[in-house]
Amino acid sequence: MASRQRALEEVNIHGLNLTQALSTYSEGIVRQSSLLLLGLVERLETEGSAPAQIERLRTLVSRQQPLMPQLSGVTIYDREGRWLMSSNRTVPVGANSSDRAYFIHHRDDPSREPFIGLPIRSRANQEWVITISRRFNDASGAFAGVVAVTLGVENFLRLFGQIDVGQEGAIGLSHTDGSLLVRYPFREQDMGRNFSKSPIYAQYLVDQSVGTASFTSSLDGVERLYAFRKNDRLPLVTTVAVGKHEVLAAWQLEALLSLVVVAGLLGLTGTIGWMLIRDIRRRTAVEAELRVTQQQLLDSNQQLERLALNDALTGLANRRCFDETLAQEVLRAQREGTSLALLMIDIDYFKLYNDTYGHLAGDACLREVGHVLQACVRRPGDLVARYGGEEIGVILPNTDREGATEVARQMLERLSQRDIPHQSSPFGRVTVSIGISAVPGAQLQRWQAVIDAADQALYSAKGAGRSQIACA
Repeated sequence: MASRQRALEEVNIHGLNLTQALSTYSEGIVRQSSLLLLGLVERLETEGSAPAQIERLRTLVSRQQPLMPQLSGVTIYDREGRWLMSSNRTVPVGANSSDRAYFIHHRDDPSREPFIGLPIRSRANQEWVITISRRFNDASGAFAGVVAVTLGVENFLRLFGQIDVGQEGAIGLSHTDGSLLVRYPFREQDMGRNFSKSPIYAQYLVDQSVGTASFTSSLDGVERLYAFRKNDRLPLVTTVAVGKHEVLAAWQLEALLSLVVVAGLLGLTGTIGWMLIRDIRRRTAVEAELRVTQQQLLDSNQQLERLALNDALTGLANRRCFDETLAQEVLRAQREGTSLALLMIDIDYFKLYNDTYGHLAGDACLREVGHVLQACVRRPGDLVARYGGEEIGVILPNTDREGATEVARQMLERLSQRDIPHQSSPFGRVTVSIGISAVPGAQLQRWQAVIDAADQALYSAKGAGRSQIACA
């Protein structure tokens, strides 16, 4: 019975490791898609959705598509649901997707966050796909349309099918509300089905984010051992299940043979002992391999966590890191009664720079400006982050207005010394405008107010002629 229990525990550990790996894999795909959507939405809101711009976006998507093999296609819809662009086919005459759940969600919900939709049949190629979408607004902030990335279910199943879970095993990816997104083995009748009333949701997932369970499946009546894990950042649940009969088959055979041999052939005790020692050594080797694999997985997760906090283009901290750090520093300033300063920096005439020199040169310019600004900040607690597009934010804890202004002056001076050519700018070189918000801890209310104040100062600096500093 102890051997049986160990076999079950090893299966549970293996299942939990698999859920961690698959959850990380799924999160990576969703975040890649979200970043692609964010770039397209920023371009649509900045440059509009005219035919020429749509064609440029099609070219951009075609260049990025080989980097995402899971990507089935990218489609852009206007506010009425009409197709403006489809990356994998010519837009059909009169094509309209205003009846799709993701379109209705973005039309009725002003949130700018990405939305993970239920599996649907693609109208472009009739394959089962999962949609990840964002809305974009017009200049007045009103709903202007939706950009949707479709991920082929077949691509997920290709990876899931490479994992050996036995003849009765299954792998699933679900929404936290119980809606099934992907299941291996694939069964078309299960696509989009809701399992919120199933035992694993009703008894386990309500109170736990990770764990194991054993019960009979409501789909096919097979008793399975389940390992499940909720994603920490996305509304996704990864489930790995193996047939309990398959798991215990080897143990049952071993136990039966042991009983027969021990009862009938006591004279072969030495041989049996040798076999047991060999089995223990094999098990020890397997456990050691599992520990090494587990440590490698933990190291990989830590590396992914570090990458998730950095902007891939500039090497600076990304928006997520910026938001988390600012929220922490606001709480610290309120607690300790110290000042907190925020610099919002925007590269002047950056669109003209891209139009003049091309987007590759624009990316290089953005990296160089980021390095110059980073060199002006020396304290360990200070943070320089890419806030979005050509906008950069600098968090300066325990810094008053005079100190923040001095840092801003150094930034303007060093950027002037770097003298990056910009023939389309009135200044003849790349310049930045800086808005400063410096608030004593006692007056801090919420971190968004600090950003709003710095943004207003930035607008003042740009309105006053650019290449200068303005304080809130």
